[in-house]
Amino acid sequence: MISIGTASDRYRGWIGQIYSEELYRDQIISRTNRVGKNSFREEVLPVESVREYFQHFKVLEIDYTFYAPLIEKGVTTPCANSLKQYSIRMGPEDRVFLKAPQMFFAQKLRRGNDYAPNEDYLSSEAFTRQFYEPALSLLGPNLKGIIFEQEYQRQSERLPAVELAAQLDRFFSSIPRDDRYHVELRTEAYYCKPVIDVLRKHGAGQILSHWTWLPGLKAQFARAGKRFGTAGGQAVIRLMTPIGVRYEDAYARAFPFDRLIEEMIQPGMIPQTVRIMQEAVRDGIEINLIINNRAAGNAPGLAQRIVREFAEMGRSGEGGDIKESFVNFRRA
Repeated sequence: MISIGTASDRYRGWIGQIYSEELYRDQIISRTNRVGKNSFREEVLPVESVREYFQHFKVLEIDYTFYAPLIEKGVTTPCANSLKQYSIRMGPEDRVFLKAPQMFFAQKLRRGNDYAPNEDYLSSEAFTRQFYEPALSLLGPNLKGIIFEQEYQRQSERLPAVELAAQLDRFFSSIPRDDRYHVELRTEAYYCKPVIDVLRKHGAGQILSHWTWLPGLKAQFARAGKRFGTAGGQAVIRLMTPIGVRYEDAYARAFPFDRLIEEMIQPGMIPQTVRIMQEAVRDGIEINLIINNRAAGNAPGLAQRIVREFAEMGRSGEGGDIKESFVNFRRA
């Protein structure tokens, strides 16, 4: 099975693609988002729009949980309150991936204009109490997966792979056993046997990510021995940014996220994504494809482009059978 979704939602730029303007015309709010040296005036739809979102996509990645835990000093955080608003509007078949807070998986955190060591790095007790347990309580069966995103490690600060593997082994040994953990390694040097073996030992999925400082998806898959690192029979691909393009530059080029920008679509991204989807179908693995606006300007449009190419493979006998419709749009 293939499930397609987006990294975040509620963008006004998606009106007419997946959202109905008449439903939200008087509920759109504006906010300023500072990215790099520039400020952008974003317009967002109300949380109620998640009901319409799930008419078109099977999954949603909620990424604001990356920035704060759900419980802090024994008190429910605004992040948890926002997640609750989502949960009460989701149907029994709707599924979400949550990003684990960076405070539990990043070696360093930004402090002002610099980065400082993170005292909560791989703190299993804090992760369990402040994020995992409240996430399960809030979402129940709607929770499909938890994404651990490791920040990029410069060579001068990089741990030996065997040391990182040992750290991850201790962490995953001491948090609740769950077959919904997925890890995104953003340092190519860590696509190696010691680290991959630890993830497989604990049943954690290895995410393939189209991202700034990583090689292409095909190369990542090859580094993993062309074996899917799955969690509970699920694998995840994330299309985040064009390779070689920084976050702030991709954001500025993609904003306001209302259309595909052809020059952002790198030649290998779509065909490599489709080929890996094809491999997953053949292996009987559920593939979850998560698409960010920054990958090509407009996540719904990129999803539709990928679906068309996958369907073309099916018609030519390359892509395998598509047993269900997994993404819909009102217009091309």
